[in-house]
Amino acid sequence: MRKPRDFDAELKSLEDKARDLRNRKVQQLGELVISTGADALNAEELAGALIVLAETKDAGKREAWAKRGAAYFQGRSRRTASAPGRDTGGASAQQSGAQPSSDSTGAA
Repeated sequence: MRKPRDFDAELKSLEDKARDLRNRKVQQLGELVISTGADALNAEELAGALIVLAETKDAGKREAWAKRGAAYFQGRSRRTASAPGRDTGGASAQQSGAQPSSDSTGAA
């Protein structure tokens, strides 16, 4: 005879997994904002840019953005692969490389 299933325990386990996935998604989005230097934008600017991106139906623009994003991740993975113990150093070097160019343009 089979042992009866505990549906309540299984449901709670699935809810916990879903909550963990949502939390991880939020954390990864935050990390992405920081690693791209978009954390220098205020919340309104960032929200406005994301809204425009989400509303854009132009396939050419979306494809160009996807290619640029893929290049960003490929370049980032090469840097972290070459220095496995220096994830934090690589991220701050990348940020400092990305931010001064935008800061110097804004300051000039």
